[in-house]
Amino acid sequence: MSNPVPTTQNAPSQPEWNVTQQWEQLFIRHCRHSCSYATGEGRWNFQDEHNLGLLLSTRPFRFSHRQDNRTYTGLYSKGDLLITPADTTILTQADGDVQIVQIRIKDWFVRNVAEETLSQNSDRVELVPTFQTRDPQIEAIATMLLGELHQESLSSKLYVDSLANVLAIHLLRQHATTRPQLPVYNGGLPQRQLLQVLDYMDAHLDCEIKLADLAQLVDMSQFHFGRLFKQSLGLSPYQYLLQQRVERAKQLLKQTDKSIIDIAFDCGFNSHSHLSRRFRQLTGMTPKAYRAS
Repeated sequence: MSNPVPTTQNAPSQPEWNVTQQWEQLFIRHCRHSCSYATGEGRWNFQDEHNLGLLLSTRPFRFSHRQDNRTYTGLYSKGDLLITPADTTILTQADGDVQIVQIRIKDWFVRNVAEETLSQNSDRVELVPTFQTRDPQIEAIATMLLGELHQESLSSKLYVDSLANVLAIHLLRQHATTRPQLPVYNGGLPQRQLLQVLDYMDAHLDCEIKLADLAQLVDMSQFHFGRLFKQSLGLSPYQYLLQQRVERAKQLLKQTDKSIIDIAFDCGFNSHSHLSRRFRQLTGMTPKAYRAS
């Protein structure tokens, strides 16, 4: 994990709250702090990560952002997005109530996606520095990642992998110096490949399943695998996996006297509450109520 270059000016005021989580290819931080131009100064450089800053403040605030000898100063508010490419020094200065979600995506991951999905030479991948823009798709991805960040239980690797791939593809198509066309694949997975993937998922319901593992089974990129899988079943790999885990839990609740916490672990959930929340989402009942019904 890369660290920002230490501040050379006054550090931004300490956040009133600060929630973070690190995955293999992504880092996310959700924080809020109040600052003035006298205290809200900072200097940052993330050497191997592209940095996205999505503002969530409901009230506009003054913000100044400098990178690559360009400076933009203006009023920022909810939905405004900053994009800083890897190994780019940025200077910031804020005045007001700042709420922000910061997403840092690994440069090596974006390059891998460019090669595997777009057949693009990764040496030529370069994102465009962006000062203040709107991007509904990045905002939607950030909202879903925030949902995972604030869950009581650990996030599903398969779900986060899928979001990371969609984010990388979107950055390459919309925010890179060259914007490649995404190949179109229709018709879903061939039946043989689909059954191979479903058998693998069924055999590993109690394990952490990665999108890379599933894509490797059928020798295709993670992004294209996810799209073709959904074309085949009408569900994303993560949605299907969650559905099957709940179905397995239903069987164990009715056919065994195992405790609910043991059933949770046997079905790939990491806690009693994790199972209960997902079970209720899909069935409208708690595991305890289902067992008694």
